[in-house]
Amino acid sequence: MKILVATDKPFAKVAVDGIRKEIEAAGYELALLETYGEKAKLLEAVADADALIIRSDVIDAEVLDAAKQLKIVVRAGAGYDNVDLEAATAHGVCVMNTPGQNSNAVAELAFGLMVMAVRNMYNGTSGTELKGKKLGIHAFGNVGRNVARIAKGFGMDIYAYDAFCPKEAIEADGVKAVDSAEELYATCDVVSLHIPATAETKNSIGRALVSRMPKGGLLVNTARKEVINETELIELMEERTDLKYMTDIMPAANETFASKFPGRYFSTPKKMGAQTAEANINAGIAAAKQIVGFLKDGCEKFRVNKK
Repeated sequence: MKILVATDKPFAKVAVDGIRKEIEAAGYELALLETYGEKAKLLEAVADADALIIRSDVIDAEVLDAAKQLKIVVRAGAGYDNVDLEAATAHGVCVMNTPGQNSNAVAELAFGLMVMAVRNMYNGTSGTELKGKKLGIHAFGNVGRNVARIAKGFGMDIYAYDAFCPKEAIEADGVKAVDSAEELYATCDVVSLHIPATAETKNSIGRALVSRMPKGGLLVNTARKEVINETELIELMEERTDLKYMTDIMPAANETFASKFPGRYFSTPKKMGAQTAEANINAGIAAAKQIVGFLKDGCEKFRVNKK
């Protein structure tokens, strides 16, 4: 069995070493395709692969057509919108993610962005503090839970909304559960986004929600670019000069945001939430273990596509 690690944005060497140890201990062969750049190289490399570990690499129908022996793809990370799930199912390929492995890294970055915003981008002027502010967590999954844990240390007043998480589970973590996204935005000084990009959530964060935020509202996005309605957010920020937007996913309209809202907008140059040595290692090794479990025992615990 050949397991291919195809990462245009490579894992750290220590992560690759950990992946290799897991794969070779199971008696499988490990192949590496790093910083490949051209899709043609990926198409060639997957031709004889039985399993595939990726990061943000796009696995579409063309890649799956080329991968005649492929049985499983594991996305080392939580989000998996870079994989065509319907095409994978049609090809009989199992798709998994590695939920929770990057969660602390993303949560810490969210707070880095929050502190940067409330301290006026470190421009030397007097800012405000997070202590005592109302924090709204939009989606209470693995990252949201870590955000809540860190927020307690900052002394914030913590609220959360998740349409798929029982209120009892949220409140068991010492967080106030609200009944709707509208209530969350209307209540909180800071809202931290952790929703996935789905048909229901794409372009869902716009005027209707953000306009409800109190004066001085701060929106932080370490989730997905697609969930933001950029046109509406730009229009709203033009009208409300008190709002700030901090994101770990550069918007399509980045130049517009940057030119119109200096001091109120910041985007990282590329998605950096999971860019820590620890998250890199954790997600990579988890992906390797899941592949071994699938190939040896048929374990599909983290499967995200239909059979």
